[in-house]
Amino acid sequence: MSQAGQTTSETTAKSQSTTGGTTHPSDAQYAWLIRGLKQPGGKLPLFDELGQQVSERTVRSCIDKGWAEPWFSNPLKPDWIVCKLTDLGRAVIKQ
Repeated sequence: MSQAGQTTSETTAKSQSTTGGTTHPSDAQYAWLIRGLKQPGGKLPLFDELGQQVSERTVRSCIDKGWAEPWFSNPLKPDWIVCKLTDLGRAVIKQ
């Protein structure tokens, strides 16, 4: 056991999740990011192919990893995060 009763694998998983230790996007992240390749400026969609809002968790995790970045604020819906694909995001998708 390491820090405060955590196992080594728990500590490693926690550090990866907080430092962006993952180099490959999850299926949900990949599905969202790849859609930015065909949009002007790499704009990422607010909604998936079924019309459901993309999970805020997916959006924020991609921002945290540097794969997406906020583009502009939506004054009509300030809780929506309008993002665009970054160069790092493009590189991760093409791996």
